[in-house]
Amino acid sequence: MKYPKNELAQLVIASCINSAIEDIIISPGSRNAPLTIGFKSCSEIKTYSVVDERSAGFVALGIAQQKKKPVALLCTSGSALLNYYPAISEAFYSDIPLVVISADRPEHMIDIGDGQTIRQKNVFENHSLYNANLMETDFEENKLKLKTALSKATKEKGPVHINVPFDEPLYETVEDILKLAPEVIKKNPISFLEEEPLDVDFLQGYADKWNKASRKIVLIGSQYPDALLQVQLDHLTKDPSVLVLTETISNVGNNKFINSIDQLIFPLDTDDFEELKPDILLTLGGLIVSKKIKQFFRKFQPKEHWHVDAKKAFDSYQCLSKHFEISSQLFFSQFFFLTKIKESTFQNKWLAVKEERRLKHTAYLENIEFSDLKVHEILYKHIPKHVSLQLSNSSVIRYSQLFDIDSSIKVFCNRGTSGIDGSTSTAIGAAMANEEQTLFVTGDVSFFYDSNALWNSYIPKNFRILLINNNGGGIFKFIPGPSNSDALEYFETPHGLNAKHLCAMHAIEYNVVSDETALIECLGDFYKESEKPKLLEIHTPSEINDTILKAYFNNFK
Repeated sequence: MKYPKNELAQLVIASCINSAIEDIIISPGSRNAPLTIGFKSCSEIKTYSVVDERSAGFVALGIAQQKKKPVALLCTSGSALLNYYPAISEAFYSDIPLVVISADRPEHMIDIGDGQTIRQKNVFENHSLYNANLMETDFEENKLKLKTALSKATKEKGPVHINVPFDEPLYETVEDILKLAPEVIKKNPISFLEEEPLDVDFLQGYADKWNKASRKIVLIGSQYPDALLQVQLDHLTKDPSVLVLTETISNVGNNKFINSIDQLIFPLDTDDFEELKPDILLTLGGLIVSKKIKQFFRKFQPKEHWHVDAKKAFDSYQCLSKHFEISSQLFFSQFFFLTKIKESTFQNKWLAVKEERRLKHTAYLENIEFSDLKVHEILYKHIPKHVSLQLSNSSVIRYSQLFDIDSSIKVFCNRGTSGIDGSTSTAIGAAMANEEQTLFVTGDVSFFYDSNALWNSYIPKNFRILLINNNGGGIFKFIPGPSNSDALEYFETPHGLNAKHLCAMHAIEYNVVSDETALIECLGDFYKESEKPKLLEIHTPSEINDTILKAYFNNFK
């Protein structure tokens, strides 16, 4: 095997091996040659080549999302590095561990007009947990910086940046790789079983408030599926004073949960909102999709807002009163010993409203024309069990919130920054790390924006894309502002494109439909085994999608 002769490259590679990095996405270049050569020769680390750095960043994010372990990225010097930023910001807000390794020119080559040279040090400092700016010399200081960076990515779950300066020659090799003592970097993240429990007397004070409150809402944001947490949340429904609100990407389910928040609250008036307003709001999980629930809690603020998360708490509703810095699982394991059931009509009242909404939802959908809304209804009825579902942002994630999804299906979406820019790449990365079939549901603007995602040699044969093509950003017809302006075409971006030639270029099996009968017929074969990934493009009428969706919500009044 050939390894780089450069000692700094050897140290970076050895540190990654020592901290149990298993996957690295490499984008081609010359300045990163010492690391490319070395990583390619490491049996401990699986290497992938993805040319487009912006796509590569999201591919790494998708792998890390599924494995819950740090995934590394490697690029050359210059603007290549900046293309990682969208994925880094998503990882930062979604608590996904990424290790970004950038090759750089030596210090004396910066700002003298040399090619492929920018100021790379600390370039991600606003959205990274740690920035390790290595030096060409000082082995021990570099080793300490690497240890800190890799440890933070693993334990604190977020992106770190390691900037590595290389002078020429870049391609010299040797036969051996540096070995580091195994204790240099701890390999395993801290699990909730290793957490320090909360002080019981301290927790009792909050339990007393909980036990007295007759209206409590538990709101769950995006999170990984977790069997223990599901059992704990099921237990909450036994208390008639507790109402549990979830979202598609909460990955929990119970017939006493309310999973279509916008459907519930859209028709409510001020008196209804006063009745829904809780004494205590308990939140857990990541960021929330529903804009309506954010507006509700900001205007009708609960007396107490508690957030449970071992890492951070956002004051999303401007009334955060307590952050329990602990995992949800350990919190509930302690909290339930201190709580009592409170007699209340709160849960039953709003579950009755949920049932009314469900009946109107079903009746309305029976008679609507073929449209985005109808397509989503059909899709969620036909998704096979145990699929890993990736959703793009904008309209797709919002439509998904209106439908029930089988509890065997794990659902993911880039809601850290809610961007459309890397949804396809993330889904492909997730598919690369997942033995189960991965289904990606996307809109046309998001799909075409990230079309370089298909420039990837590792897309599994069982990967599936459902592309809903309404010829532009249909969501902007639904939002009042753009529709009332004189610049709708700049928001909606009509394009007239289809995915046929992209699929031919990238060896993806392609089919297209534009009506309900054809869609249902195609879905029968769509999920079956094949020798290629598949894309099904569904054309919907852009001129009526917004009208049908507005009428859907007005139907609940």
